[in-house]
Amino acid sequence: MTRTVYVNGQYLPEKDAKISIFDRGFLMADGVYEVTSVLGGKLIDFNGHFARLERSLRELDIKRQISEDDLLAIHRKLIIINEVNEGMIYLQITRGAPEDRDFVFPDPQTTPQTIVLFTQSKPGLSNNPVAKKGLKVISIEDMRWGRRDIKTVQLLYPSMGKMMAKKVGADDAWMVQEGSVTEGTSNNAYIVKNGQIITRALSSEILSGITRSAVLRFAEEAQMEVVERNFTIEEAQQADEAFITSASMFVMPVVEIDQQAVGQGTPGPVATRLREIYLEESILKAI
Repeated sequence: MTRTVYVNGQYLPEKDAKISIFDRGFLMADGVYEVTSVLGGKLIDFNGHFARLERSLRELDIKRQISEDDLLAIHRKLIIINEVNEGMIYLQITRGAPEDRDFVFPDPQTTPQTIVLFTQSKPGLSNNPVAKKGLKVISIEDMRWGRRDIKTVQLLYPSMGKMMAKKVGADDAWMVQEGSVTEGTSNNAYIVKNGQIITRALSSEILSGITRSAVLRFAEEAQMEVVERNFTIEEAQQADEAFITSASMFVMPVVEIDQQAVGQGTPGPVATRLREIYLEESILKAI
């Protein structure tokens, strides 16, 4: 089946979808994005993703030109058209396509935003076999720009980090700044030590993960202790468990860091239980 995508008010076969070569997202990474998971044909935490989208736009001085209700309707229509039961919907909004390339922002009155959405069908997303064996990660220097709290389309260095991991037989990379882990290439990072769930506190140095927020809330409701502080790679290697969270991976155990096993080298009970809770609660609240 040909996938249908959304581009600036039109639903089109993906092969017919086009944007201008002058689009600032293409030329300058001047845009933001969100990825919302779909389980059982319903959206997981759409409201949280919309709130973060609005913040990202505001931080880049991009005035939103589409309503929350309209975006929700587009998401739902794409799910139906493309028959997505489990998967994701990618949304990108850029500052638009002025008549020519220029560092100066175009006038929003004459340059409409570019709004693109597409689906990615991922059967078995909620029952990912990787959760049974865990991830292997490496550590790399965090060389991204300073506003990582904005979910921009500037994803070159995270992509390079994924490739660094792949080249040495690992699954992902955790980025390190001034001796402490910031986050994974596309996820938030955690360790578990003596029953405490430890993760870096929110700041401009990491993204405020929507899944992160939900998982920490569920952990506290389950009487688990959460500590928001920096931790090192060495501390992570000596932890009882480690895991990541993201919209596409939910809660995923990490069993090896820089070729050293974490804990028993297998998914631990805290990460496993948090994954179960997250899936149960998120499916109940999906819209």
